[in-house]
Amino acid sequence: MAKNELAVMENFDLQTLGGDLAEAISEELDGLGTIPFDRVKIPSGGGLAFEVPGEDENNPETASDLTGVILHHHPVNAYWKDKFEGGNEPPDCSSADGKVGIVRETGECKSCATCPYNQFGSDGTGKACKNVHRVYMLREGNPVPLILSLPPTSLKYMRDYIAKRILLKGIRCYDAVTKITLKKEKSSGGITYSRAAFTFVGKLTPEQAAQAKAMAEQIKSMDASVEVNDDDYASQSARPKVDENGFMNVPDEISEELPFN
Repeated sequence: MAKNELAVMENFDLQTLGGDLAEAISEELDGLGTIPFDRVKIPSGGGLAFEVPGEDENNPETASDLTGVILHHHPVNAYWKDKFEGGNEPPDCSSADGKVGIVRETGECKSCATCPYNQFGSDGTGKACKNVHRVYMLREGNPVPLILSLPPTSLKYMRDYIAKRILLKGIRCYDAVTKITLKKEKSSGGITYSRAAFTFVGKLTPEQAAQAKAMAEQIKSMDASVEVNDDDYASQSARPKVDENGFMNVPDEISEELPFN
């Protein structure tokens, strides 16, 4: 293999929602809605293992890493008039794209960029509106992607990874196998938290990449039906404060102004 040639994941067991499985889903879930996505939780207090739903909903599994294909990712915003405590109450305003928020009671659309609740300082030293980044990851051997909601403290690391390890290699996220792990960090205020770390594992074969791209388009169309609720924010209540750009301070070596998408 040439020095700059990307490793190809010949043996990656990529499975997608197509063929007989798509037909079965259409028949069995008729009248019940779309197939549900399991949600991964990032632990509080600097834990290094993800919490992943298992066969028993009362006994989730733990995983030291999430390895698979990032099919789709986008910002998500939510605002609660009363202080968010991680309950089941729906947000008073939410945005599925981080750009346009919809007020639950009236259906009014508001620009997230100019909304006063989405401005730095609207909640003391932070934002009253909660911002996360939703990631759909398709793991090996499983045709249904997981949803991982990343807090602002992880976004510069994701941006750096996508810009340097994906886009500059001439590929897209759905062309690559990515490994996500957790690292323990401490804020300037002394809060210990977990932030995501990203590693490029290899490139899919051309045939798999074509399947993954088609699956990515399918997930984008299904994403509109995945509501923004407390599941996106359940593990974010103890996160450290971020700056006016919505990011946590990180080392200078990765603070370049890089494209995110």
